[in-house]
Amino acid sequence: MMKIALIGYGKMGKEVEDLINQSGTHEVVSISYKSPEDILDKDGIAKADVVIDFTSPEVVMETIKEITGMGKNMVVGTTGWYDRIDQVKAIVEKSKTGLIYGSNFSVGANIFFQIVGFAGKLFSKFGDYDVAGFEIHHRGKKDSPSGTAKKIAQVIMENFPAKKKLETGKIDRQIEKDELHFASLRAGRNFGYHEVIFDSIADEVKLSHNAHGRRGFAQGAIAAAEFIKDKKGFYSFDEVMSEASHPERS
Repeated sequence: MMKIALIGYGKMGKEVEDLINQSGTHEVVSISYKSPEDILDKDGIAKADVVIDFTSPEVVMETIKEITGMGKNMVVGTTGWYDRIDQVKAIVEKSKTGLIYGSNFSVGANIFFQIVGFAGKLFSKFGDYDVAGFEIHHRGKKDSPSGTAKKIAQVIMENFPAKKKLETGKIDRQIEKDELHFASLRAGRNFGYHEVIFDSIADEVKLSHNAHGRRGFAQGAIAAAEFIKDKKGFYSFDEVMSEASHPERS
């Protein structure tokens, strides 16, 4: 049984706690930030095998420094900090701990990334096709575009060579041929919808992923914790998916 400390007790933190309690295979030994004025429960975290963070971009960097400084391995589900990824990697390497992050821990979403990449390779061979995307999330989401949208955009540009620059905001001009436009909408209670459109004068092909709830993200976060428990180094959730797809490599 793995002992897990949760940092952040919003909707995702509660979902992870519920799943752990229902499964009985692991144990939650600490929960930090049940309210905004709380501090880190360092005594509880000291008992944990792995720490799972679902907080916010405003506090996640300090949290990573604190937790790795305690010698604890981490799963970071918080997004909005990837512009400082080299800094975090250096922190993890210096502390000789393990950290795994993901823009989206949903298994279905990660399979979707692979489908989009494969489709991008095919469509890029035909010059008539253009590509764009958009995403919808609930009104409480704090970053835009979503980490998942950025990941999808990265996958597209890696596999569709004509797209070299990402545009995520409003464009009051004609878009350049080498620009990928990925738009965002924030409203209501949508758990996360992402769509990629390949369009030509002949036809249009749409690929989409729609999350029905937070359970899939929680399942992936726990799988990531199981993966990182006894490892050192800096990993992305892509590596968990790769290990699952090719178990002979592990």
